[in-house]
Amino acid sequence: MKLTPELARERFRTARVARLATVTADGQPHLVPFTFVVDGDQILHAVDDKPKTTTALRRIANIVENPAVCALVDSYAEDWTSLWWARADGTATVHTDTDEIAKVGALLAAKYPQYADQYPAGPVIALTVDRWSGWSAQPIGQ
Repeated sequence: MKLTPELARERFRTARVARLATVTADGQPHLVPFTFVVDGDQILHAVDDKPKTTTALRRIANIVENPAVCALVDSYAEDWTSLWWARADGTATVHTDTDEIAKVGALLAAKYPQYADQYPAGPVIALTVDRWSGWSAQPIGQ
């Protein structure tokens, strides 16, 4: 069953982790999991201090080169009657302003207790959603 945009946004809002799809300058797809909050028709993420192989993150460079992105949340179960996914397509921007990083950090800390003692240091990725979509094995409302 097709999800309404409102239900797709709600499924996104309550999900714990999403996958962010970007594209390199030479057209190669790049997919990473990320933590986030939904604020209206924006999905906000701040790069945190978890260990990474580099601080020059491919997702940031990709967004600067091509801001068209897609994010996906889903629920998988062995009982396939409970499967669903929700997708957000839009345009991303990268912000390094300390006030924006602090604002998004506070929103993330409210959702993820792991950030309570140390907000993510940024930069912030703001995905402005142009299209919410999704699918559910169960009829809407179940």
